[in-house]
Amino acid sequence: MGRPYSLDLRERAVAAVEHEGMSCHQAAERFGVAPSTVITWVGRFRKEGHFQPGQMGGHKPRAISGEHHAWLVTRCKSRDFTLRGLVSELATVRDLKVDYRSVWEFVHAEGLSFKKNSSARGAGSPGRWKKARSVG
Repeated sequence: MGRPYSLDLRERAVAAVEHEGMSCHQAAERFGVAPSTVITWVGRFRKEGHFQPGQMGGHKPRAISGEHHAWLVTRCKSRDFTLRGLVSELATVRDLKVDYRSVWEFVHAEGLSFKKNSSARGAGSPGRWKKARSVG
C-alpha cells in the first residue's frame, strides 16, 4: 500500500503556488508529482487551511450488527442453511443487502458453520470421481 507524500513536499508545493505565483501544473513539474496532486493540496489548503493527508484505510463497521446479528444467530441455530441462502434471506426478510463474503465472515466468527452429516456424503459418491479421473 502506498504512503502519503511528506508534509515538507506538500508545504513546498503549496507555497510555490500561493506565494511564488506558480500554477499548479508548474509546481507539479517542479516537484515531480502529478498536477492533480498539487491541485488537491492547494484546494485543501484554501478550503481547510492545511494540507495534511487524509486517513488511509481504517475500520469499516460490520453490516451484520445489532438486531440483524441477533436474528442471524437465531436463524443459523434453528435450522440448516447455506451461505447463499442466508444472503438471500437477509435481503428479503430483513431488507439488508450484504454479500457472500460478509455472511461467511459472520458465520465463521460466530462459530456457526453447518457441516453435513455422514448420511449426506453418500449422495456425492466420491468413488465415482476417482474412477473418472483415472480413465483420462
